[in-house]
Amino acid sequence: MTAPEPVQRIKQRRDGALRALVGGVPYAGFLGIAFDRRGDELTGVLNFDPKLIGNPILPALHGGVTAAFLEVTAIVTLSWSMLWDDLESGRIDVDALTPETLPRLPKTIDFAVDYLRTGLPRDAYARARVNRSGRRYASVHVEGWQDNRDRLFAQATGHFLMPPRDG
Repeated sequence: MTAPEPVQRIKQRRDGALRALVGGVPYAGFLGIAFDRRGDELTGVLNFDPKLIGNPILPALHGGVTAAFLEVTAIVTLSWSMLWDDLESGRIDVDALTPETLPRLPKTIDFAVDYLRTGLPRDAYARARVNRSGRRYASVHVEGWQDNRDRLFAQATGHFLMPPRDG
């Protein structure tokens, strides 16, 4: 019987894969989007920066920033769900992972955002739920909030063209 893999190595593998995945989306870095990982669950974090304000009178987050934050969260979560099995089985060599060696990201077909209330000048959070993920197509729902998870400031539904799987 083989000994179980040390938990620290599992965390390093998962965190390394997530860093490579998010590193493949330069716009996420420009906006200051990071991801908090707990097991297989991801939470997008949009760290507040004054450059994200669209209406300085209110002040309010720019609607395009909000939409981009939700879309990046949807794409990264969808990609993460595609990688999870290969990551957990060890079929992915995390030490050799770079944004260039990761599978291609899903392409957005359409993305509809509901702006529910003003995005305030503070950090924002988002979680995506993959409703359907097949060989060619995926549907994802994303919810964004700031101070209270029960008071969403935006939500979105996106449909994505899935990249071809190798093998």
